[in-house]
Amino acid sequence: MPVAGARDLLVKVLAVAVNPVDTKRRMVETKDPTVLGWDAAGVVEAAGSEATLFKPGDAVYYAGDVTRPGSNSEFHLVDERIVGQKPKSLDFAQAAAIPLTAITAWETTSTGSRSSPEEPSSSSAAPAASARSASRSRSSPA
Repeated sequence: MPVAGARDLLVKVLAVAVNPVDTKRRMVETKDPTVLGWDAAGVVEAAGSEATLFKPGDAVYYAGDVTRPGSNSEFHLVDERIVGQKPKSLDFAQAAAIPLTAITAWETTSTGSRSSPEEPSSSSAAPAASARSASRSRSSPA
């Protein structure tokens, strides 16, 4: 079983979501096997020595960090600073479906992001541009 680092949570994963980034990451050739999956929901099993935001037993959801192993596993380590309390009104599958899509929607509406100056910021172009932006921003640690 993975051991939580200082700000990590060890989450028992109860649901995951599949996103375009999973397919893109799968196409990248690596020397070592890669665990895919970033959107997840589950229950905190353990917290690192410096983790203060969550405790064992808390229901959580998150879009993980593409620089770390993915969430398509029974247990997953994730930095507590990118985790949220799972809404009580959602089951675990519903909560796992939200993180990356919510980040994409938020970026689209709050930044009006575009992938290039020539591409219009329309309802059809903005989500794709935002997804690329989210993918780039998720690849750098917080």
